[in-house]
Amino acid sequence: LVAITPAAGFESPMASVVIGLCAGVVCYGAVILKEKLRYDDSLDAFGVHGVGGIAGALLTGVFAQKVWNEAGADGLLAGNPGLLWTQTVATAASIAYSGVATFLIVKVVKATVGLRVSEEVEYDGLDVNLHGEQGYAMGPTAQAHAIGGVHGASESEAVAATPVVAG
Repeated sequence: LVAITPAAGFESPMASVVIGLCAGVVCYGAVILKEKLRYDDSLDAFGVHGVGGIAGALLTGVFAQKVWNEAGADGLLAGNPGLLWTQTVATAASIAYSGVATFLIVKVVKATVGLRVSEEVEYDGLDVNLHGEQGYAMGPTAQAHAIGGVHGASESEAVAATPVVAG
């Protein structure tokens, strides 16, 4: 879906399938490469959205056809290599802009509030330390711990300590 977004309405349904298949391969490769390069992208946002968007933007320059949208342009396979060049330049400009903007935002955040929490906060968990709640309270004992801690309590004691909220 990320890769077809730039091309939507400008290519055939079969070209959409090819774009989807290509995007699946390159996005999977990018997610695997993340592990090898050891960069932090826990939600695979770059591997899926970044790489998939780049692939879709470039493949628009390959598969676009005016027969599907007169307001568009023909792509490489329809005899117009110029659209692929246009898509390449636009994609490179988007990458450059995003890179510079992200760099500046990171510098401002680092200078003002910092980029990381302390090791203690990270070890204990951000949900508890920063938000005063447990993100994944599983069962009554965990719920009691999340609301202030019933350390060493039995399950029945933990249930008794868990407040009842009328809704």
